[in-house]
Amino acid sequence: MNSYTLRVTCRSTRGIVAAISGFLAGHDCNITDSAQFDDTETGRFFMRVRFRSEGKATLDQLQDGIAPIAERFGMESEFSDDAVKKKVVIMVSRFGHCLNDLLYRWRIGALPIDIVAVISNHMDYQKVVVNHDLPYYCIKVTPGTKAQAEADQMRIVRETGAELIVLARYMQVLSDEMCQAMSGRIINIHHSFLPSFKGANPYKQAYERGVKLIGATSHYVTADLDEGPIIEQDTVRVTHAQSTGDYVSLGRDVEAQVLARAIHAHIHGQVFLNGEKTVVFPPSPGSYASERMG
Repeated sequence: MNSYTLRVTCRSTRGIVAAISGFLAGHDCNITDSAQFDDTETGRFFMRVRFRSEGKATLDQLQDGIAPIAERFGMESEFSDDAVKKKVVIMVSRFGHCLNDLLYRWRIGALPIDIVAVISNHMDYQKVVVNHDLPYYCIKVTPGTKAQAEADQMRIVRETGAELIVLARYMQVLSDEMCQAMSGRIINIHHSFLPSFKGANPYKQAYERGVKLIGATSHYVTADLDEGPIIEQDTVRVTHAQSTGDYVSLGRDVEAQVLARAIHAHIHGQVFLNGEKTVVFPPSPGSYASERMG
């Protein structure tokens, strides 16, 4: 039996859940996981349904079949096949902790994605990536070559059919044009503190101010630097007895974890854009299971 996911969003009104569940039941589909959210402030309704097709209905037939319901409710609907892995391009600069973590999770099947390319503005991780039998592209970026570099990056995205770009500590600011072209399809990771520290050496600044919590934020990339809709966040406690080096090490650990969780949520259709915010539904049972160990 094939497993699929249906995502819908529309204006909030009565009868949406009944219409969707009735439609799926009528096409011999069995719902295995469902979550919905009614945003009373915006009047928007969000729903994610995971189901098994126990009859002969194909994904195309289901998409065509839901059209009358979508028209009735003014609904945006999207079906996806859970067996099809999303194609992902990873971009990295000279900090490799997030890249290495993603490669490990990908290798053991804990992050079911299809990495189609790794792009960097340095050569530091070429050997690591090539040893995983993945294509590595080094595209240098300077103020004078930035436009051409982004054009080359977007060419790779198009040619590989990538559906998502992951900035795994890629230390270049993307242009407004690239952010708009890939709106809702670029995920970034950065440190986040209370209070917040920007610029160079944020961990040193945090240490000097005696911060007790350090953390990380993963978000969709927009033209507003580090201010896109937030997908995932986490923190770790630190004490007065720890050094700046401890802060850096702990910060890198939480960055890698938060980025992986954000990607996991995105590829499983758990994340909905809701203005400047996101709706993030819980993961389906079994979605974190790895294909293999080690």
